[in-house]
Amino acid sequence: MLDLPTVLAGFGFGLSLIVAIGAQNAFVLRQGLRGEHVLLVVLTCALSDAVLIVAGVAGAGAVLEEAPGLESVVRVAGAAFLLGYAVLAARRAWRPSALTADAGGPGAGRAATFGAVMALTWLNPHVYLDTIVLLGSVADAHGDGRWAFGAGAILGSATWFTVLGRGAALLRPVFARPGAWRLLDAAVAVIMVAIAAMLLTGA
Repeated sequence: MLDLPTVLAGFGFGLSLIVAIGAQNAFVLRQGLRGEHVLLVVLTCALSDAVLIVAGVAGAGAVLEEAPGLESVVRVAGAAFLLGYAVLAARRAWRPSALTADAGGPGAGRAATFGAVMALTWLNPHVYLDTIVLLGSVADAHGDGRWAFGAGAILGSATWFTVLGRGAALLRPVFARPGAWRLLDAAVAVIMVAIAAMLLTGA
């Protein structure tokens, strides 16, 4: 029998972990605004989260905590990627363009977009700490209901990325002005640099 209260608890906890503005959410928002490969981006983020949440509920957090060297490697790789993406965002902010009917000009191809969202998801050590370690620990506290809790968290993640990616289209009139894109890309660049700094300092 479905344990609805536990599912809802997982749903709320999952949302609390991913709603905060970060590199991944900023990327999903920008793709949604441009209308480029939105379904691919949303599915990749949601499925990646699902895999990580299942791993956390299954107890992979204990294994991760026993491999501190792996976390250091991921931190450096993630920081390098984020700094590179920050440079690209800063360049776009310096040379903004309006969002027109053709999605604001040529964008990245499907393969490049997939690679970017995979890197933003899997090269961020905080993703592992949040989903595998933290969420896994909270799910474990629910005993036999841990899988219902995990299912709720997966549903919360899928809901958030769908709303963020698809709902961004409602903001397109605002981003028809180059100044709005300049502010968004400048904010993305700052976010990327801040997260990269936190990864390198271990914050």
